[in-house]
Amino acid sequence: MKFKLIIPSMFISAMAFSKTSVSGYVFEDINKNQKKENQEKGIEGVAVSNGSQVVLTDKKGKYSLPIADGQTIFVIKPSGYMVALNQNNLPQYYYQYKPNGSPTDFKYKGSAPTGTLPKELNFALYKQNESKNFDILVFGDPQPYTEKQLDYFKRAIVNEVKSSKKSAVFGITLGDLVGDNLSLQKPYAEVMKEIGLPWYNVMGNHDMNYDAKEDALSDETFEANFGPANYSFNYGNVHFIVLDDILYPDPRDAKGYWGGFREDQMQFIENDLKYVDKNKLVVVSFHIPLEHTNEDNFRNSDRQKLFDALTPFKNALLLSAHTHIQQQIFYGKAQGWNGSKDLHEYNVGTTCGDWWSGTSDEIGLPTSTMRDGTAKGYSFISFNDNQYQVRYKTAGKPEDHQIQLYVPKVIPFPSKTSAKILANFFMGSKKDKVQYRIDSGKWEEMEYSETIDPNFANAVFKWDATDKLFPGRRPSNPEQSKHIWIGGFGNKLSLGRHKVEVKAQDMYGNEFTASENFEVQDQIIIP
Repeated sequence: MKFKLIIPSMFISAMAFSKTSVSGYVFEDINKNQKKENQEKGIEGVAVSNGSQVVLTDKKGKYSLPIADGQTIFVIKPSGYMVALNQNNLPQYYYQYKPNGSPTDFKYKGSAPTGTLPKELNFALYKQNESKNFDILVFGDPQPYTEKQLDYFKRAIVNEVKSSKKSAVFGITLGDLVGDNLSLQKPYAEVMKEIGLPWYNVMGNHDMNYDAKEDALSDETFEANFGPANYSFNYGNVHFIVLDDILYPDPRDAKGYWGGFREDQMQFIENDLKYVDKNKLVVVSFHIPLEHTNEDNFRNSDRQKLFDALTPFKNALLLSAHTHIQQQIFYGKAQGWNGSKDLHEYNVGTTCGDWWSGTSDEIGLPTSTMRDGTAKGYSFISFNDNQYQVRYKTAGKPEDHQIQLYVPKVIPFPSKTSAKILANFFMGSKKDKVQYRIDSGKWEEMEYSETIDPNFANAVFKWDATDKLFPGRRPSNPEQSKHIWIGGFGNKLSLGRHKVEVKAQDMYGNEFTASENFEVQDQIIIP
């Protein structure tokens, strides 16, 4: 097909570039050589997209789509099939059309020129058994700024996960794969391959090309290393959508970034969901959380459009990271969500914790507890048909380490004191039930309170009290936690040792416990 090729400046929108069409087949790759051969039949009803439009293959597995310079054509993996993986276990489901390549004056390289389109662009799939009951791994913000921090990530997270990944079938990292130094993206991918699972990646605000003058070009290096920043796929009875929700430069003032979506992204979401069974669970992954009290962090109109697109689905889950805290967010009618039940956004704790800060542990890894007192770690999501449960795993701790207690070591006799018992339930939300008892007494309700975690506060302020600097970086200042519960001691405790026990039940009905000892001592009277 003949077409006119326009050579634009790097600042002109990619959608204004040369336009043509692309066609080919989605086929079952029986011998897994990535080539369509005569005996290999096309697969009907598979969705293919150019990043805004979505079409289904016909009876012969054929599709046709318009394509413009800068777009990526990708197959939306159907359930029961898999695509090839590259040497770093990154799924190969796409073809980037960048005949002139990425801008050459960017600090970090993007894609080399792809040249003309192939006559036929085919996508190979092969069958795999997919249970409707499966687990995935979810990482928030590894965010290494240096090779040393990438080594922290490898030793603190990857080494643990690769030996304890259990039944996980793939993983997702929710952005900020690196910390501005995009030359670390490939080394990050090489570290991640050791986990031994297919791995999907979300673009974060620290994964961008800051040289870009328009948002459509801010992901050039990310795309070169990981593929499209907006895509979807299916597994079991779950439809996964991955989105770049960072607008850069900020369209309000061309400085910094803003949470939101471009129009072509919204078109993709809407067109993609047209072909998704309403009985499926839809999981949408992005970097910047949607929650906000004003528009400083996220554009309200874009959040509402996403809500409207998801409204027909009874089961949906949002996944985000970015904040370096952990929280459960629920949207209802007051926030513009009109679904049949509240929409849950899990704002995931980060693998780097508080940016690899704090004093080091016995193997030289920064403690790096998050500002809300959540220990650094990662999550498992277990899917049962179109339902889900989330479990947080603290790095370097047993699986049942879900609650961190703050209990004063000593209180005076009689035990009437202003001191309090605090429980930080990492996966907790205001909706959850947390109880405590002392010395096997009666279980009593603890009071939910959005306050700072005193354990974390102590870990921070010791940096200010020392007369000799600790190695490493002072942690960030404490921030109010969304998962703290408080209880008192009462005034009837006898002298001696006592034990406080706490139990918490999460939104899925799972129960967790923790305990600490303390002592009641005679009050010293000052004459």
